[in-house]
Amino acid sequence: MMSSSIFTGVKFSPILAPLNSRDRSSGFIKHSRNTNKVRFNPAPHRAVRVESHSLIPSNRLWGKQTTNKGRCLKRNTVLGQRITQTSLSQRPSFCLTCKKTQQGINRRLLQPGAFLDRTSFALSRRTSSLGKPSQIVNATVGPDEPHATGTAWPEGIVEERQDVELLPPEIDAAELEAFLGCELPSHPKLHRGQLKNGLRYLILPNKVPPNRFEAHMEVHVGSVDEEDDEQGIAHMIEHVAFLGSKKREKLLGTGARSNAYTDFHHTVFHIHSPTHTKDSEDDLFPSVLDALNEIAFHPKFLSSRVEKERRAILSELQMMNTIEYRVDCQLLQHLHSENKLGKRFPIGLEEQIKKWDVDKIRKFHERWYFPANATLYIVGDIDNIPRIVHNIEAVFGKTGLDNEAAPTSSSPGAFGAMANFLVPKLPAGLGGTFSQERTNTADQSKIIKRERHAIRPPVEHNWSLPGTSVDLKPPQIFKHELLQNFAINMFCKIPVSKVQTFGDLRNVLMKRIFLSALHFRINTRYKSSNPPFTSVELDHSDSGREGCTVTTLTVTAEPKNWQNAVKVAVTEVRRLKEFGVTKGELTRYMDALLKDSEHLAAMIDNVSSVDNLDFIMESDALGHTVMDQTQGHETLVAVAGTVTLEEVNTVGAKVLEFISDFGKPTAPLPAAIVACVPTKVHGDGVGESDFNITPSEILDSVKSGLLTPIEAEPELEVPKELISQSQLQELTLQRNPCFVPIPGSDVTKLHDKETGITQLRLSNGIPVNFKISKTESRAGVMRLIVGGGRAAETSDSKGAVVVGVRTLSEGGRVGDFSREQVELFCVNHLINCSLESTEEFIAMEFRFTLRDNGMQAAFQLLHMVLEHSVWLEDAFDRARQLYLSYYRSIPKSLERATAHKLMTAMLNGDERFIEPTPKSLQNLNLESVKDAVMSHFVGENMEVSIVGDFSEEEIERCVLDYLGTVKASHDSAKPLGSEPIVFRQPTAGLQFQQVFLKDTDERACAYIAGPAPNRWGFTVDGDDLFQSVSKQSVAHDGLLKSEDQLLDGSNNELQRKLRAHPLFFGISMGLLAEIINSRLFTTVRDSLGLTYDVSFELNLFDRLNLGWYVISVTSTPGKVYKAVDACKSVLRGLHSNQIAPRELDRAKRTLLMRHEAELKSNAYWLNLLAHLQASSVPRKELSCIKELTSLYEAASIEDIYVAYNQLKVDEDSLYSCIGIAGAQAGEDVTALSEEEEPEDSFSGVLPVGRGSSMTTRPTT
Repeated sequence: MMSSSIFTGVKFSPILAPLNSRDRSSGFIKHSRNTNKVRFNPAPHRAVRVESHSLIPSNRLWGKQTTNKGRCLKRNTVLGQRITQTSLSQRPSFCLTCKKTQQGINRRLLQPGAFLDRTSFALSRRTSSLGKPSQIVNATVGPDEPHATGTAWPEGIVEERQDVELLPPEIDAAELEAFLGCELPSHPKLHRGQLKNGLRYLILPNKVPPNRFEAHMEVHVGSVDEEDDEQGIAHMIEHVAFLGSKKREKLLGTGARSNAYTDFHHTVFHIHSPTHTKDSEDDLFPSVLDALNEIAFHPKFLSSRVEKERRAILSELQMMNTIEYRVDCQLLQHLHSENKLGKRFPIGLEEQIKKWDVDKIRKFHERWYFPANATLYIVGDIDNIPRIVHNIEAVFGKTGLDNEAAPTSSSPGAFGAMANFLVPKLPAGLGGTFSQERTNTADQSKIIKRERHAIRPPVEHNWSLPGTSVDLKPPQIFKHELLQNFAINMFCKIPVSKVQTFGDLRNVLMKRIFLSALHFRINTRYKSSNPPFTSVELDHSDSGREGCTVTTLTVTAEPKNWQNAVKVAVTEVRRLKEFGVTKGELTRYMDALLKDSEHLAAMIDNVSSVDNLDFIMESDALGHTVMDQTQGHETLVAVAGTVTLEEVNTVGAKVLEFISDFGKPTAPLPAAIVACVPTKVHGDGVGESDFNITPSEILDSVKSGLLTPIEAEPELEVPKELISQSQLQELTLQRNPCFVPIPGSDVTKLHDKETGITQLRLSNGIPVNFKISKTESRAGVMRLIVGGGRAAETSDSKGAVVVGVRTLSEGGRVGDFSREQVELFCVNHLINCSLESTEEFIAMEFRFTLRDNGMQAAFQLLHMVLEHSVWLEDAFDRARQLYLSYYRSIPKSLERATAHKLMTAMLNGDERFIEPTPKSLQNLNLESVKDAVMSHFVGENMEVSIVGDFSEEEIERCVLDYLGTVKASHDSAKPLGSEPIVFRQPTAGLQFQQVFLKDTDERACAYIAGPAPNRWGFTVDGDDLFQSVSKQSVAHDGLLKSEDQLLDGSNNELQRKLRAHPLFFGISMGLLAEIINSRLFTTVRDSLGLTYDVSFELNLFDRLNLGWYVISVTSTPGKVYKAVDACKSVLRGLHSNQIAPRELDRAKRTLLMRHEAELKSNAYWLNLLAHLQASSVPRKELSCIKELTSLYEAASIEDIYVAYNQLKVDEDSLYSCIGIAGAQAGEDVTALSEEEEPEDSFSGVLPVGRGSSMTTRPTT
């Protein structure tokens, strides 16, 4: 996932500072889609994403981890987040190209809008009160493997200083021109060098995380370098070289993690490692470098490994061949029809993958894998750079010297984005040098080979420039039965503009301001009505992987509204181009950008090594100067003072000309226009009918937008505060807020010195937890949790909570303030707010800075939501329609249809754990959903937790002023309760089910699930397992033994402590999940070759007395049944194949390593604080946080078996469902019942953008 700027939806190139691994955006409560592979996801909200080329740093504090299905993979990003990786001690990581939920490939930008609704329907929900959901007490997403590539700015404001000119009058034109021509400063700590054999290396000291480092070997060869009969061979080498490395395997047990991926332009092998081995001072740098040297330059192409990886890749190919992937392929094919980028997808072609022998693979490796064609990146906790350089020379120095020549001066290698002219100039004074001197050699043929790397990627583009002789290509239409809604993409393609001078930076800044205005205008102008579009997105971004800058207008809509949707989008683009941004917009966006930049500069010591490394790699590929966060802020401030309104509008208008001036001789021609549409559409009362669309109709809809009358944008009045001081004083007098004794104690404040956690209780009953943390400078996060959630829905209010939360999201108003005013208030204070409903609770989360009263503003917004939420009928209509459409889209997704059928069977059709049906949705009204949500907002049923860089006085003042003045309960409050949840009793025909989906291509998936206790040992049958744990245990032979028989060693006391601790099941279940995941990968994937992707996940609830486990597996129709049997065998085989001590040690190391790495994150601490004072989670106590590390360390194999024996894995309790897609698949199984058949399509199913699924999955 990539990070977004504070300007929601505006995407920029990482030039000034690394993007960080979290999405973020400013704005009021919004909605985002969680894309866990076995999670049911609600429709994304209507929103606009404007993304523009940028080198402005974004801040790692903002937003949640999500997956971007939008822009092209790796465009304008530094892979801000890695896909889930498992420890080397456990198994390799997945190929980046293959894993849909990968976090490191793309980021899905948080969209602006009144409420960001993160509600999800989960087959395997992994929300944890202990920390990041999938990282402590739950299993990882799945095994890590090599893979091929698959195909914000919120509008804020401070004050409306419309009388202020940003350009100082004393600067004359000559001085300005000289200043703008100056080169940007280079990163002061970045060390660059080059060995005699041509290997380039970059070293950057970075303390986050401490005592760890990243080592990435980038080999500048990818799928575009393949010949016609080699399509997919680069990816094959990635797999074979990585998984065949014995030296990499020797890192098992050290706490290192490794991964690999293949893309169009490069292949990357990376290792995340401790600096020293555990309990010793042995340096791990040489071992890690030695492993990378073997992987990249000395792999052993054993026939057995080649065959094993051939099977894995063929499985990977089918797994990733989703409709999203096929849409990405279509977009890239038409955008790059003139070169290999439109034909050489990294995963390759099945018929060719099946045929290559070892010799063919080895020859490709010999041709491309040599030191002069690679770059080594080392970023981490490094104190002695000369020692690292010595290690690099010792390990890599001899490689290639005997039989390979270094590149000539005219061929600087595959280091730049667009070749030698894009490689950034080296800053003076750096310790290393890039030698470009010619190396004499008799082997001139090899020099010629290396010259082929001068341009990366080595392709030629047809540019969308005015005056070109190329004719307009007619709109292309891709129709498919699995598509649900209409989407159109208009592309403009130009050369990358390197950002190396202050003038370059200034141009990027002006584009960013201009395009941010478009984003906000479309979102706010149409959000409060019923817009014809689902989303309108403008992306202007650089792509190192494609070697170009692409501007894309993407419009999605329900098929019946497609023409009006295109018309509206084109009209708004014209309005901005013709009239430009207003003075107020310029001031607002500039102020917000400078605030965000200042905040990022303060965070310079808190950016992770992987974020810094990826930022540098992408910046170098694009030819941008690499600066650190402080330099980025200082240069931004310097150029901001020179920006004028006229120049902003002039520079920005050029970006939009291919749309606004479409058809004019002077306008750039679109590189491609591609519409992706369904074959059939659903009409009210008439069922399905054919959907027909022609290229001429598409052009006519564009032209209609060009002819629509337009007016200039009016200025908006923006509130400086939501609650005035006089209003606050009146509330304080009325409600007399104060802190009261915490239940179970006689004090009003409980402070724990070890963790820094403070607990308070307000007089209105609201419990408050806070922790002062300096790790994220001047930043904070806050979360409100309200007990209830979907499980509290009754039989006559099915879907009421989830639709109610979405209604708030769609409305976005509080008190007398309009949605636009609230959005701009959030932008002004750099606030991001999101709303989510889960099975157990409703949550509202705020991210804010401590600058300019940001925390006070966040508390004001929370107060207004609690006291003065506005419920709108049209917002309810949109929310209900989204879920109606979403339900109807289930049969068009193999994974969702399979998971839906499984959950329906296992939970006896309980709609609280699946999507609400159309019948239930039609029974709802505005009052019923409002009551379903707000009835839970009762003092003691709420809990607020805050973590950030504030003082005790500041936080307690805000808590008293804005939370303490909330009414003790709402008039509509009613006793909380829920109808019982039951697992269906064994019934013939429901334990095993199948789903068949008609599709042009074959695919298969399966889910296996069964009951489990919740995190605290409660079961759906009413048993309290925790009460009996301390009295008896289970040996690994499955026999009950007394505690005295087992606890007789030196660890007796630790084991007794774990058995007596309320978190026993959370700890032991988490370790069990890691062990099962490792076994599934080793057996089902690696040994049997039945799948590429298999994972075990636990969904352990906190408030509900139940849980479940889920195994998800992808395969081929011919292998999926065997894969399911193999998964069941692994799941049931823990007694016959006993858990070994090394397995438990690896699981502990994996979970503890994640825990330690995350402790510097405010968001992680927020998760740890969840439910600390919740009366419905009585066993959650401070020791669950303080003693987490010691509890993991104390766990024994016997403890794991205690947990394992609580999973119901027998045939009567286990449910499975297999989904098969293909031309020969059955026709009658996936159809939903007529009674439940929804009426409108789901507007969010169609993926937008291109290339988001191209990069290969991680190899391991």
